[in-house]
Amino acid sequence: MKFYPEGIKYTERKFVSLEEAVSAMHSGEIIEGRVLICDNSHDLHIDLGIINGIIPRCEGAIGIEDGSVRDIALISKVNKPVVFRIKSIEYDDAQVPYAVLSRRDVQQECMEEYIDNLAVGDIITARVTHIESFGAFIDIGAGINSLVPIDMLSVSRISHPSQRVAVGQIIQVVLRKREGDKLTFSLKELLGTWSENSECFRAGETVTGIARSVEDYGVFIELAPNLAGLAEPYSGIRPGQRVSVFIKSINPSRMKIKLVIVEAFDEEATRPELKYYIDSRHIDRWEYSPYNAMKRIETEFS
Repeated sequence: MKFYPEGIKYTERKFVSLEEAVSAMHSGEIIEGRVLICDNSHDLHIDLGIINGIIPRCEGAIGIEDGSVRDIALISKVNKPVVFRIKSIEYDDAQVPYAVLSRRDVQQECMEEYIDNLAVGDIITARVTHIESFGAFIDIGAGINSLVPIDMLSVSRISHPSQRVAVGQIIQVVLRKREGDKLTFSLKELLGTWSENSECFRAGETVTGIARSVEDYGVFIELAPNLAGLAEPYSGIRPGQRVSVFIKSINPSRMKIKLVIVEAFDEEATRPELKYYIDSRHIDRWEYSPYNAMKRIETEFS
């Protein structure tokens, strides 16, 4: 595959001669560079070594020219890597050469040859670009963004996507839904079933968890991104706090883990590391519930 999220696979080039840049232009090489400036015309400037490069505003991204993508998508690229091809070598009034670049051309090719061919259930590598309260935006290839809604980040309940992922993080995601050009991805189906996660714990153990939701009847404690248990009420606890818990019982048929909070620590919990339980590049169906569970939680990819 030749299309990847920006900042993880492409080569950042610094040309040592004009001839080298011309060769890259003729070969159609996909190049990566870091944006130095977004000028008042919203053109992006990139240092290519022997020459400077300019991505004109209209070449900055698919959708800029027709207004479906706002200029903030260009402004936000300053000091970040972007991919492009060299369209031409031009000369300014002082006869100094510079390269005219196109990010849009790479994105268009990425759409036609890669993204348009993704099927629901396909698993890809993505990079988190920014986070909102409703979900995490991801670069799925050549700077093209899509969304992982908050309820698709994990089975274990979280109040904000930053509790599960961070900007710049490389993650695996599965295509959950395609509605025309709009693609929605999910993470939770890759983070293990109830049984796979609960097998890491035993009744009678005392382990570390994260308080996620404090209710009158108890506290929901996250033991893993796709596994939570209910602890008895505990005075003064707050969401996001790290705790140690005693595991009273594990009940697969009811998907219940009963806990007792032993101690609550003052520091906020760190974001747990993601552990993937699927190593294939496609899934048709995912069943979170144990086979004998009274409640069914599953995803059909169709």
